[in-house]
Amino acid sequence: MLESVRLTFQIGGLDCAGCAKTVELGVAQLPGVTSSELNFTTERLTVVGTVPRELIVARVVEMGYTVVEPTADGAMPEAPAGFLAFMWGRTETRLALLGGLLMLPGLLLGEIGQVRHPLIDAASLGALALAGWPVARSAWRGLRAGGQISINLLMTVAAVGAVLIGAITEAGMVMVLFALGEALEGYTAGRARQSIRSLMQVAPSTALRLSSHGGHDHEQQVPVAELRVGDVVVVRPGERVPMDGSVRAGTSSISQAAITGESRLIDKAPGDEVFAGSINGEGSLEVVVSRLAADNTISRMLALVEEAQERKAPAQRYVDSFARWYTPAVMVLSALTMIVPPLLFGQPFLNPPEGGFGWLYRGLALLVVACPCALVISTPVSVISALSNAARSGLLIKGGAALESLSRVRAVAFDKTGTLTAGTPQVVAIRSADCRGFDGELCAPCTEVLALANAVERRSEHPLARAIVRASQERGLSTRYLPAEGVTALTGQGVRGQVGELSVLIGSHAAFEGTIPHPAAHCAAARQEAALGHTAVLVSADTHYLGMISLADTIRPSSQGAVAALRALGLRAVVMLSGDDQETARRVGEEIGVTDVRAGLLPAQKLALVEELQRQYGPIAMVGDGINDTPALAAASVGIAVGGAHGGTAQAMETADVTLMSDDLGRLPFLLRLARAMMATIRANVAVSIAIKLAFLILVLLGVGTMWMAVISDVGVALLVTLNGMRLLGRPTIAGSTERNA
Repeated sequence: MLESVRLTFQIGGLDCAGCAKTVELGVAQLPGVTSSELNFTTERLTVVGTVPRELIVARVVEMGYTVVEPTADGAMPEAPAGFLAFMWGRTETRLALLGGLLMLPGLLLGEIGQVRHPLIDAASLGALALAGWPVARSAWRGLRAGGQISINLLMTVAAVGAVLIGAITEAGMVMVLFALGEALEGYTAGRARQSIRSLMQVAPSTALRLSSHGGHDHEQQVPVAELRVGDVVVVRPGERVPMDGSVRAGTSSISQAAITGESRLIDKAPGDEVFAGSINGEGSLEVVVSRLAADNTISRMLALVEEAQERKAPAQRYVDSFARWYTPAVMVLSALTMIVPPLLFGQPFLNPPEGGFGWLYRGLALLVVACPCALVISTPVSVISALSNAARSGLLIKGGAALESLSRVRAVAFDKTGTLTAGTPQVVAIRSADCRGFDGELCAPCTEVLALANAVERRSEHPLARAIVRASQERGLSTRYLPAEGVTALTGQGVRGQVGELSVLIGSHAAFEGTIPHPAAHCAAARQEAALGHTAVLVSADTHYLGMISLADTIRPSSQGAVAALRALGLRAVVMLSGDDQETARRVGEEIGVTDVRAGLLPAQKLALVEELQRQYGPIAMVGDGINDTPALAAASVGIAVGGAHGGTAQAMETADVTLMSDDLGRLPFLLRLARAMMATIRANVAVSIAIKLAFLILVLLGVGTMWMAVISDVGVALLVTLNGMRLLGRPTIAGSTERNA
């Protein structure tokens, strides 16, 4: 028995969502196919079953479409950049353009000048044949392969019926306009797709690998696919970083905008992490590769974005299911329109000699009016545009469903440590025995305290030690003393080391009490720091007290602004969840500006609290670092994980609905505005599509609307909703206002 496999194909020649549905159903009819799904926005066909790959390709080609093969470097071929190149590059469109030329006599002389001549009818029939042959062929293939009543079938029946009743010019005009309109829809949809595919150009395809032979370094240009973990690559000024890695040598400023959305340049020095796709600044860097090409940040980003496009939003699924029964229903309604008035009410079946339209013509026009192109494309183009905008802004969203849920969010819960705060301790104050200094300019005795502490702590990997080392590096004190010798950890007390002739002790306030005399003011300060949730360490040299260093987990620079902007969006609550004691959490919460603080929480309690907040406020978003907050992230309506240099980026990408590629919380208000703008755009597109359909339906039934007018309206509305959806590629802006963009 053959084993079921999952196959994917890139399909070419899709002009509208109806084309995608035709291919999907046609492939689904093949024996051995368990499921077949073709996403119009990505043009990706996914088939599960035991059917051979060659049989699927043959079925796609049989229905008039193509299977697009990747280029040599693995990328998909790009669509022609210009509209005219796109139109002339396809046989079907060239035929429609030639048909348009043949339609000119019928339009100018027949419809406008009311001239009747056999040559005009012959030209119109020629236009119908040229433009209509690909449409009719596609309709027949779809009907034969999948039993589908497609949009192409509606147009073919309408055109043939128009010829039979003598409306030859209208039949040709309908088919030419429909073919050109479909091509125009395909072009605009391709432009929207290209906005996602342009992300693939972020990372370079080659790298300059550095290798040593005979004691000399050699540089060699190689494809990134050949690089392995541990290889060293050279990144020259102005070049893009080819792979994720860490800086081995050199210093520079790097733009990570393509990955994290950050506009500012980030300084990089030996030991710092760099992302593939980042743009190097003024310095040359040697980077040690840390991940394979398939696993680096930009590759994971692209995979997530492509997967996101294939996760349909509930609104899109509803429109798709509506369109599935809508087209057959239109065929029935059209038949009833042709038959019932003449049969039951004595109305004219054919066009009467005195003028006007009979009910046969009105029924045929109804087929044209009911073409659901605009309605079907209104949602996916809005979703793909919003996802593209988010990806360019450093926000990875796992599908339209997450964005739709975000538009309904009425409360946001934040984890404190690592999300609202930096998650790592930093030096916030230094007090020497003689004077007191802070983060700014330090007095000479204070710099001495920090320099001696650095000499000892350089031998330690404790988080507090790393904070002291960072502070000394920032102030240029890291080389004042050589690293301490004989460094010894004193259990429960601190650490001791020999710095030159001095025996330096760094310990807690409790370790100094009763052993090393220190001022009463410093005792009081140490207790006050403890009450604030800070950590105070005291420093002595040869039992002589020197001073105190205070450390704390600091609030992210973007936290206060982000919380204020979220509250301005009209959220019912912005809640902070913390494992700290109530007093410490309350102080941080007040400084940030949240509406509610919940403290002393274990991970399981955070999960229960998120569920409680959802019952209280409705849909809720949970923001965390994506590692220990995973249960709460999963329980929330939308889980948002914060990545960045110190965040859980890899874990966040796999667990949360949304990942912030940087630690800038200021992107959260933009995210909510984007979600609301997307849903407003979808609602507007659907409303306009249905309203104009109903208007022309009434006109046709009243005998006022014509078939060619109906085609123009359908093409116009399809383009209108497409362009309206594509506006989401550039709005709302990061700093845009809620009212303007929601």
